[in-house]
Amino acid sequence: MGTIFDKPLIGVVMCQNALGDHPAQTVHNKYLDAIVLAGGVPLPLPHQLMDAPLLLENSMTLLDGILLTGSPSNIEPWHYGAEGKETHADPSRDRLAFALITHAAGKKIPIFGICRGLQELVVANGGALHRQLSETPAFQEHREDEALPLAERYAPVHNVQPEPEGLLCQLLGSAAAFAVNSLHAQGIREPGPQLRIEARAPDGLIEAVSLRQHPFALAVQWHPEWQSGEDPVSRRLFTAFIHAAAAYHKEKSHE
Repeated sequence: MGTIFDKPLIGVVMCQNALGDHPAQTVHNKYLDAIVLAGGVPLPLPHQLMDAPLLLENSMTLLDGILLTGSPSNIEPWHYGAEGKETHADPSRDRLAFALITHAAGKKIPIFGICRGLQELVVANGGALHRQLSETPAFQEHREDEALPLAERYAPVHNVQPEPEGLLCQLLGSAAAFAVNSLHAQGIREPGPQLRIEARAPDGLIEAVSLRQHPFALAVQWHPEWQSGEDPVSRRLFTAFIHAAAAYHKEKSHE
C-alpha cells in the first residue's frame, strides 16, 4: 500500500476573507475534496509566503502541482492595463498567484486553474479581461442566479467546444462539445501570446487556455471541482492534473 509520500503534493492558493471580526484565509472544501479524490494531497498556501525573502521559492521545492481556485474576488484591473477599482478585490492573492504561476512555469510544475485561476494565468502571461461581460452585447449571460439553490447554480447551462488537437481535446479523448456550469462575471478579452486557446462557449467567449511550452498548465472558466467524482469531464481533468503532478514528483525524486 502506498503512503502519503507517494502521492503528489498540490499547493492550493487561498482567498482573503473574514470570519466574524477576524481576518482569515479560506479555501472551499470542494477543491480539497477533488484533489484527494483524484489521488493528490492538498496543501493550502497562505498569502504570507510573499512576506519573507525566499519563503515562496523554498516552499515551491516541496510542491508537485499548483491549483488556482475560483473566488468571489476579482483581479485588480491595473494588472492588465484597465482603469477603475474592483468592489471585491484580493490584492494579496493577486501577488501570490502571479508569483506561483511564474515559479511553476519556470520549473514546469503542473498548473490547473479554475475560474479566477484561469484569469490569473491569462493576466500573468500578458493577457487582458472583460471586466463585465454583461455590458458587452456579444456575450450571453455567464453569471449565476444567486437566488437559486447551490446545486442549481452549479448545474450545466451551456456547451463548450474544445479546439481540435489541443491539450483539452487530448485529455478528453474527443473534440465533441460538452456542457458546463457558468458562474463568472468576467472573462478573457485577450489571452496573450504565451497561451493557447483550448475551448470556447457558443457566444465565442474563451472558456479554456493552456500555457505553451509547458507539459501541463491548463485553466478553465467553469467549475469542474463541483461534483468532480460524478461528472466524467471533471473527473478526467482532475485525474489528468494529478497524473501530471505524480509524473513531476517522480522525475523530481530521481534528480
